[in-house]
Amino acid sequence: MIGLVALLSSALTVVGMDRVGDRIAASLQAERRLARYAVLSTEASTFLVVAAEAIQSGLPPEARAARLSPAAADLDRTFDLMRSDLAAAVDEAAALGLAEQSRRASQGIAIARMEALFRTARAGLASDTRDRERLQGVLNGFAHAFDPLLNEAVGDEIRTRDAILTRIAALRRSLTGLALAVAALAALMVGGFYLGLLRPQFDRLDRARQATRRIGAGDFAPDLPERTADEIGQLFAETNRAATALACDRARLNDTIRARTEDLRAANAALARIDADRRRFFADISHELRTPLTVILMEAELGLKGAAPQDAFATIQARAQRLSRRIDDLLRVARSESGRIELCPEPMDLRIALAEALAETRAELEAAGLEVTVVPGSALRATGDPNWVRQVIAGLARNVLRHAREGGRVAFSVGPEAGYGCVRVVDNGPGIPQKDRARVLERFGRGSAAPPGEGFGIGLALARWVLEQQGGHIAIESPVPDGFRLGTAPGTLVGAYVPLVD
Repeated sequence: MIGLVALLSSALTVVGMDRVGDRIAASLQAERRLARYAVLSTEASTFLVVAAEAIQSGLPPEARAARLSPAAADLDRTFDLMRSDLAAAVDEAAALGLAEQSRRASQGIAIARMEALFRTARAGLASDTRDRERLQGVLNGFAHAFDPLLNEAVGDEIRTRDAILTRIAALRRSLTGLALAVAALAALMVGGFYLGLLRPQFDRLDRARQATRRIGAGDFAPDLPERTADEIGQLFAETNRAATALACDRARLNDTIRARTEDLRAANAALARIDADRRRFFADISHELRTPLTVILMEAELGLKGAAPQDAFATIQARAQRLSRRIDDLLRVARSESGRIELCPEPMDLRIALAEALAETRAELEAAGLEVTVVPGSALRATGDPNWVRQVIAGLARNVLRHAREGGRVAFSVGPEAGYGCVRVVDNGPGIPQKDRARVLERFGRGSAAPPGEGFGIGLALARWVLEQQGGHIAIESPVPDGFRLGTAPGTLVGAYVPLVD
């Protein structure tokens, strides 16, 4: 209903403005016609003055006609404009009724009579006679007859304009009254709707909000009335039912929470014990094995310098070094899990880190019969711990030595990729099955085809942890994509990614 009142107000505005515009346009046309009459009066006066002067001067007919020609031409042009204005006024009066249209058309009679008087006077003044009295008579007849007709036409036009202005004022009063009535109606409707409909519903909604607050505070007895079946009444009913259900469920939930809390506390204690035992195991086994291995290494070095069989001592040394590396891996894992590894990221050159890692492992790789290919590229500045990045690359190289030496080839390269500096290690080994790729990156995870005794499954997991702690990551692709493949075997491509320097 309020929308309909708004539409009614808009319609009144549009119609009222349209009618006011029509009347203002008609008023402006009347003012323009009055201006034409003023021009006509001025030009007629000019014609009379010029004619009187020509008569008094005794000019011959040709000179007299030439003297009157400019003033006569102005009058002819003004009469043409007045006829055009009158035709437009008659067309505009069509919307005001036939009577108004006829009254305006009758004004053309006065214009026609004035134009006829002018043409008669101009013909008489342009005749061949030189008789001043006759010519003065023609001029006096024009002056005495023209002036009353002009005054009558001007008065009629003034009355027309005043009538239009009166109608505009009446229309304004009507529109003002209608607008005030519509405004009063809208105000009454809004007040009635608010007091009779909206305010009671707001009160009910306030009661529902207060009830939900009590329920949130633990009071499950909102006691909302369910007398009505409207939407708010249904909301009250559902709120009461929900409060009753919550009251029943709360006790069961508290019992469940207490039981689950006890279970979680016991499980956390067990996990803490297991984790502490596991770290203690790594630390203890490292310390237990390092002392005898140190003795073995020393004896092997002495044997290599003495007269003992060289092959035996070389075997002892190789096995001891292998066990030492395993122990170092276990220590690194234990320290990474306990947070004891301290990484110091700084700007570094990945090409230098690769070169240092190869200097450490090239002899082992070549001794195992692997053909080593290096594509170092240009200097590549990255942010990482130089020592640990070098150890990660060396670990990837030794991983090839353990699992892909039968492929006979390994390639190293350095280059940028998507905001990271990447060190790629590619081998020509048997590759890693799809199902094993996620597992080999976990602590103590090994491939399903790995033979027993080939590592503890911590090298790639440690590399992943070190890289991620520095904002990088590790990626494995197997088979090796085209462009990096070294042979016919599936092979594995491992990429170590370190953030580039900003």
